[in-house]
Amino acid sequence: MYHLVQKGARLVSQLSVEAEGTTRAGPEVVWSLVANANTFPQWGPWNDGGYRPPSAGPSQEGSIQWFRYGRRTTSVEQILEIDEPRRVAYTVVRGLPVKHYRAEVTLTPTSSGGTSIRWAASWDKTLMGSLVRRKLLQVYPDIVAALVAAADQQVASSPRH
Repeated sequence: MYHLVQKGARLVSQLSVEAEGTTRAGPEVVWSLVANANTFPQWGPWNDGGYRPPSAGPSQEGSIQWFRYGRRTTSVEQILEIDEPRRVAYTVVRGLPVKHYRAEVTLTPTSSGGTSIRWAASWDKTLMGSLVRRKLLQVYPDIVAALVAAADQQVASSPRH
C-alpha cells in the first residue's frame, strides 16, 4: 500500500488566471490607483465599489472592500497583505462561488521608468470555480488594460509632460 505525501502543498488542484500589462507611469502613480478601492469604479470595469464600512483609502491589511460588476455580481474582498507601493494581496470573502481565492497585484518598475503590472489569482478547482475561471479569463485582461490606461492618462496629464 502507498499514499501520496506532499508537504506544505494542497492536494486539491488549483485554478488560476492572470493578466499583465505595462504602463509609462511609475509604481507610485499605479499604486495610487490600486491602493484605494474607492477609485476602482473610476478606472476599472466596476459599476460601484469601495470600503465597508466606508472610509477614505488607501487599503490597509484587514480592510473589507466590495465591488459590483454588471447587474448581479457583487464581490466582497479582504486585504491580506500590503507591500507599498509594490504589492497587495487579497481574498474573496463572498460573492464568487470559489474556495480559497487569493489574488495579488504586483507592480514592478521597468528600466524605462514605467511599471509592469501583474494581476493574478488562484483558487481551488471545483465545478463552480471552473465556471468562474471562464469569466475571469475575460475580466482580468480588461482590468489590467483599464489600469494601464488610467495610469498612462495620469502621466499624460501631469504638468511634467
